[in-house]
Amino acid sequence: MNTISRFALLALVASLAACSVLETDKIDYKSAGKAPTLEVPPDLTQLSRDNRYAVPGGAVTANSYQQGLANAPGLPTALTNIGDVRMERSGSQRWLVINRPADQLWDPVKDFWQESGFLITTEQRNLGIMETDWAENRAKLPQDIIRGTLGKLVESMYSTGELDRFRTRMERTPNGTEIFISHRGMQEVYSSSRQDQTVWQPRPSDPELETEFLRRLMVKLGVSQEQSKVIASAGAPVQTARVANVGGQPVVQISEGFERAWRRVGLALDRTGFTVEDRDRAAGTYFVRYVPPNPNKSDPGFFGKLFTFGSGKTEAPLKFRILVKGQGDASSTVSVLDGNGAPDTSANAQRIVQVIADDLK
Repeated sequence: MNTISRFALLALVASLAACSVLETDKIDYKSAGKAPTLEVPPDLTQLSRDNRYAVPGGAVTANSYQQGLANAPGLPTALTNIGDVRMERSGSQRWLVINRPADQLWDPVKDFWQESGFLITTEQRNLGIMETDWAENRAKLPQDIIRGTLGKLVESMYSTGELDRFRTRMERTPNGTEIFISHRGMQEVYSSSRQDQTVWQPRPSDPELETEFLRRLMVKLGVSQEQSKVIASAGAPVQTARVANVGGQPVVQISEGFERAWRRVGLALDRTGFTVEDRDRAAGTYFVRYVPPNPNKSDPGFFGKLFTFGSGKTEAPLKFRILVKGQGDASSTVSVLDGNGAPDTSANAQRIVQVIADDLK
């Protein structure tokens, strides 16, 4: 094909794409990466048994999570009724509550993401954390006649300019498992006025995408399509969080008891770029560090710059403790502690509580 013909084809494709309708009601992810060689999880019996993380009646730390898997009673893997899986909602957040032990859910959840077009890049079975790679939702591309006719021949000419990745976190409960799915997105934007260069930068998480994948996971676990749609559409978001100052320390005040506040704060941390290294539910503490959500790692992005102290370079990830403290049955507070467990009143702490509060609304 000569140059003139190539440009003519490109012009025709662009013209038809402009007239097409986006199929926004579909999900069709395609990973651009190759499957990594996943390491076999270490012998979990060798994990440290630090008493700091011992939680009576079942816990969600690395040690007690895996102990719970080993000791959990056998439950049926096939759904006999919808009562085995349900969806909880608070604000814009949703999660699944499943009456099965986590060891029976890990492989089906992994299969679910791979069947959805993703590669698994992180598997921390001892912590109950699984993360996909960055992938593009090809359903957002224009379904024009040229693409429909020529298929893969012109597939590489199309791009949505958006990438998504998802983190799945499982927490064991006395009656089964809770599953949280959090979304993180990137978008490609021009970095120069001449529009000849682009960079990837974070875009807001999408609660609707999270809900859709939770709904699809319900179907994977045995709930019918019709039932999953009814469950996912139930309820309405209610604003439950606000930033306040208590004794000179910035906090998030949540109009919910500890149990729901604990779940929601964990999901907010997953959404906003913090890596939960461990968690002590009895003490209400998440041990976190921050990792900028950049797929090409060439630019720290907005949240990466949050921890830059005038040097022009992003410092090494800082470690924090996020403390969730219940105050009766209908109120909780969230505060930031430094890596040593001391109250943090710095500007960083103020920014962190604001990020958490914004996600909880």
